[in-house]
Amino acid sequence: MTPLAEQLRPQQLSDYVGQEHVLGPGKPLRMQIERDELTSMILWGPPGVGKTTLATLIARGSHCEFVPFSAVLSGIKEIKTVMADSERGKRLGRKTVVFVDEIHRFNKAQQDAFLPYVERGDIVLIGATTENPSFEIISALLSRCRVYALRSLNVTEVVTLLQRGLERVHKTAEQDILEQIAIYANGDARTAFNILESAASAAQGPEITTGTLESCINRKVLLYDKSGEEHYNLVSALHKSIRSSDADAALYWLARMLESGEDRMYLARRMVRMAVEDIGCADPRALEQAMAVQQAVHFLGSPEGDQALAQLAIYLAVSPKSDAAYAALNAARALVQTSHAEPVPMHLRNAPTKAMKEWGYGDGYRHAHQFEGALTDMECLPPSVAGTVFYQPSDRGAEKRIAERLAEIRKVRGGAD
Repeated sequence: MTPLAEQLRPQQLSDYVGQEHVLGPGKPLRMQIERDELTSMILWGPPGVGKTTLATLIARGSHCEFVPFSAVLSGIKEIKTVMADSERGKRLGRKTVVFVDEIHRFNKAQQDAFLPYVERGDIVLIGATTENPSFEIISALLSRCRVYALRSLNVTEVVTLLQRGLERVHKTAEQDILEQIAIYANGDARTAFNILESAASAAQGPEITTGTLESCINRKVLLYDKSGEEHYNLVSALHKSIRSSDADAALYWLARMLESGEDRMYLARRMVRMAVEDIGCADPRALEQAMAVQQAVHFLGSPEGDQALAQLAIYLAVSPKSDAAYAALNAARALVQTSHAEPVPMHLRNAPTKAMKEWGYGDGYRHAHQFEGALTDMECLPPSVAGTVFYQPSDRGAEKRIAERLAEIRKVRGGAD
């Protein structure tokens, strides 16, 4: 029996789901197809995002002969045979698209065999790869191809495909069941279709239920609305566990969100905020760690990046806590919102022209580096709010040292006043 993924392979570009960044209106690949101006290209992306389907639709839309190749099964002999046929086809006015799946599996000699035919335009080469082309495709061939980076399908896109699949398997399913299949498939449409097909076979009645799905994927299904109340409940629990320095609870709530398919970059952003809001100057490195983890999650993806999130959750939980910087900004904002916006004092204004100097711009400014300890008694706030203290550091972590330094500064300034 033909697999569901193959049965539902789109037959025209309008049915293709995903990759709007290259196939949306006015985007580069879409324009190439519509203008029938195809050039050789590499489609680089994770499994199950539609690389083979897209190559087929490109060839069909361009009225080209489509010759599929598998880099796993083919060698130089097969390549040369197809190239000779393509060369003859070109003399007869017929274009050929040669699609090579898993092109990164071809060795250097095999990839070299394509070069003269790509250069002369005998063929339009479309290679598909899950590996970084910069490392896996020889530079001579890569320089003659455009690289299109395809993205994993998001939950909404996979659900759209699964809804089509329900019609084919003659079953029904609630939206949250389809979302759980999409989350489990992790952006791979083929995997999603395979799960749906298995669940449809296992279903006792016309509907695919939670129990049916759990039996197919051998794991508990955590029904979770990523835009609803449970989403905010879980992230609130994670945030408050970290604020309370409970590393174990933080890991539990983080694991709940990871297992439910939460967007990893969303979690990274939230933990960057925790580093700023709840730790602040008590451990300035917390923000550095959070930004490093954000980059690691972006670079590694899932599941490898999940460990970086766990590491960050532990680090933030055990860090000394202070919201003094957060409170200080709020206090400064509150004063700005409720007081008159006074002009900048003349001694703090820059004087780039002679006339401005004559008008008094910069008069009375004291350059800190010209004074002992780089400290002066110069007031930098407007007269009506002079002496206001916004930042009051805690006695925890690095803020204890910051408090000592501020006390020294304020003592010198107060003594001078």
